[in-house]
Parts: sequence; structure tokens; C-alpha cells
Amino acid sequence: MSESLDARPLISLVVPVLNEEDNLGPLVERVAAVMAQVADRYDYELVFTDNHSDDTTWQKLTSLAMENSNVRAYRFSRNFGYQKSIRTGYLKARGAAAIQLDADLQDPPELIPEFLGYWEAGSKVVYGIRRSRREGMVVTAIRRVFYWLIDALSDDPLPRDAGDFRLIDRQVIEVLRADGDVHPYIRGRIAAMGFTQTGIPYDRSARQAGETKFSYWSMVHLAIDGITSHSAKPLRLATYLGIGTMAASFVAVLIYLSGQLFFDTDWPAGFATLVVMVLFFSGLNSFLLGLMGEYVARIFEQLKQSPDTLIEASLNDPGAGR
Repeated sequence: MSESLDARPLISLVVPVLNEEDNLGPLVERVAAVMAQVADRYDYELVFTDNHSDDTTWQKLTSLAMENSNVRAYRFSRNFGYQKSIRTGYLKARGAAAIQLDADLQDPPELIPEFLGYWEAGSKVVYGIRRSRREGMVVTAIRRVFYWLIDALSDDPLPRDAGDFRLIDRQVIEVLRADGDVHPYIRGRIAAMGFTQTGIPYDRSARQAGETKFSYWSMVHLAIDGITSHSAKPLRLATYLGIGTMAASFVAVLIYLSGQLFFDTDWPAGFATLVVMVLFFSGLNSFLLGLMGEYVARIFEQLKQSPDTLIEASLNDPGAGR
């Protein structure tokens, strides 16, 4: 921390929102109560990034910003996605450290003092590990498979059952600022940085109000981004799968020839077998082409250098008048 002794370090609380009109008030109140416990040591700001909500979220943020000078908000011109919303919030944060919270209050703000304690002890990253969570069995199973898969395929060690509820130091924020990935997978990128990182187990609560914005397709999309952002192993697996398929075909040819030449086997003309093999190899080729296409698409979009997000309006932005 580089702040002078007579100034309290600023802590930025980054909150991405999308149609969270009913959760904003309770969130601000709980955060204020928690930060009052450490008011002798820290000042704080709330940085909201609104992914173009179509309810009254922005109007409520406007009212909150008028009542509280430490509430800042940015409304995007369209929905740019959850991960880009988080990164924009980090880059807009002015604090010596930033803590990301979800507006639905599933991640308890009451853990903030504990996060700050580990940060004071030297951790550059402090993240929550979900010990339990209140959601359906199907969703829980899908998440576990996702965490296992991305950990198995990633070139970098990623913490299991860790979401985006975390504290990061200003040094980590500046590394993210220099990162030009157009498909950011924030938790993986931060885990890959190294530094001193500490995980804190906690029980995740149920959503306070509203509906989740994460559909099954959103989770699949996040999984693809996470895997392709941090590993080339799927491409290597495609190569190995192709080699294995060719080897299996070669063995099948040897078996067929051996049966014909040495055992006088009368192999039936299997139309169904032929169709199944054609369909299998057609599907395999489509899968491999699609896999390579994912990487090629990422390269294409990276070369376009499109802006991360476009801000349509802002509230209490200190740089707005410059």
C-alpha cells in the first residue's frame, strides 16, 4: 500500500449488474454495514457496471449515486457479457484493492473484513471457495464437471469451486489492464498470474431476489472461453484422436485381410456397418473442424481489436469531465 499514513486506503467494491432492480438497495445497505466495521482503516467506493439492463436498474443506480457520492456506475451501450463487465469494473476501480461482488448477494459481503485481513498479511489475491451452494442438483453437477474439465485441460492450475468473489491487489489490476484478450476468463487469468493467493471456504447463499442470468447455454459458452483461453490441449487431443482413429482403421484393415487370406472368412457385406462408420468419421471430422474453428475465431476477433465495452452513460465518474 502506497497511501500516506494520514489517509485511509480506498477499497473498490466492483458489482456487475443486469436487471437487478430489487437487489441494489439491500446490497448497498449490507455493504455499508460491513464497511462501517473497518471505517477506521479503510474508505470504500461501489463501482457498478450495468450490462444494459432493461428494467429500472439504471434508474435506481442514478438515485443511489445522487444519495451517495461513493457510488459510481457505468451503463454499457449493450450487453457485452459478464466477464467483460467484471474486467471493466476492475479497470474503473480506483482503490488499492478491488473486491468483486454479485448483486444477488449469494456471496456474503460479511466476508470482506476477512478478505482484507489476508490482503494486509501479504496476499495479492483472496478468493472465496464455495463449500456449499443452494441450487439444483443438475446445475451443481454441471458446475463440478466444468471445474474438473477446465482444471484437467488448463495449462495453469485453477482453484476448484472458486468463482468471481475475490479481492485483487492494485498490482493485479494493472496486469489485467495490459491484457488484451477479447474473450477474458477472469478467474483463470488471475489464477495464472501467480503472486500470493489465498482461498477462503464459505457457504453460498440463495439468490435474494430476481432470476439468475446464467442459462445452460451461458455456462457452456463460459466453459468454452475458459478452456480455449488457457490451454492448447484440446488441439493436441484432436491430433491424438486423429492418429488414434487412423491407427484403429489400420488395425481393422489388417484384421479383415487376415480373415480373408488365412482363415477363409466369409465377411458379410454389412451396409449398416458401413453407414455407421461413415457417420462416425463425418461427425469426428466436424468436431475437429469445429474445435479448430474456435481457436481461429478467437484469433480473428483478437486481430480486430474491438473495444472491450462501450459506455453509454456514467454516474459520479471522476474522469467524465476531462
